[in-house]
Amino acid sequence: LKPNTIAVINYLKEARLECNAADVAEALGLEKRTVDGIFTSAIQGLGTRTPAEVELPDGTHKAIKLLSLTEEGMNLDTTADAE
Repeated sequence: LKPNTIAVINYLKEARLECNAADVAEALGLEKRTVDGIFTSAIQGLGTRTPAEVELPDGTHKAIKLLSLTEEGMNLDTTADAE
């Protein structure tokens, strides 16, 4: 696994709650599209995207996808798989 992939997995493990890609990107200093790409390609099968909706400060709503790890993802030893 690449360093950014490990960082995303570890962040989601530590957060222990669903986060959207923008939250993960901001916390890790990555671009949102980088987090989306990691989740699509490298974390495939280890995580899920759950559709959700958030209320914005102006009262409107926005559709988002929450990221979370599967049990397999939560149990992945990222130290053993590091490149």
